[in-house]
Amino acid sequence: MSRLIAIGDIHGCDLALETLLDQIKPKRSDVIVCLGDYVDRGPNSARVLDILNELTSKCHLIPIIGNHEIMMFKGLNNPRDFDFWTMHGGEATLASYGGNPKAIPQQHITFLSHCVRYHETDSHIFVHANYDPFVPLDEQPDQYLFWKHILDDIPPPHMSGKVAVVGHTPQPDGMVRNLGHVLMIDTGCYGDGWLTAIDLNNEQIWQANNLGKSQSFRLSSVSEQ
Repeated sequence: MSRLIAIGDIHGCDLALETLLDQIKPKRSDVIVCLGDYVDRGPNSARVLDILNELTSKCHLIPIIGNHEIMMFKGLNNPRDFDFWTMHGGEATLASYGGNPKAIPQQHITFLSHCVRYHETDSHIFVHANYDPFVPLDEQPDQYLFWKHILDDIPPPHMSGKVAVVGHTPQPDGMVRNLGHVLMIDTGCYGDGWLTAIDLNNEQIWQANNLGKSQSFRLSSVSEQ
């Protein structure tokens, strides 16, 4: 049976990603939606992109672009944006390539350039950061999709009526934030938290951290907040 799985912000956490995928055991029939921010801050962004490239042959992978990929592209293509990127996590990404931007392989650039702005199914919408509830997905402004955090200003349900699955806003307790109409699954992997994946069909949650530890539980054990 096909699974629909979302993975939160990875931020260069290669061991956590490998440990998470060992739990998930991806199959060809699985649809895995990654919510963006594959690079920056964590220990090995280069290895993360290698793993994701390998994953494309094991399942139907749908990578969404995050604000850190946007900063990376701008930094690599415009010297005026380079310092901004490195100050916001890009220095760690460059270190994973030996400190040389020219050492970034074309395969990694190609993977990131094919990331999508959002993904939608019959039951869910997937975006990196946030959404304007009154605007169709294909008209969403960049400020919402990539930059706007979900803090105290909780958006109402999207006009589609579908559950939104988002990353970008790290949860300080390392747990999925379940708002009913929104699932927030950035659980702060690079900041000593967890990398989270959730199967939207059966609400199975898997988590792994930078020490290679793992755990799993059901969404039903996470109360709506």
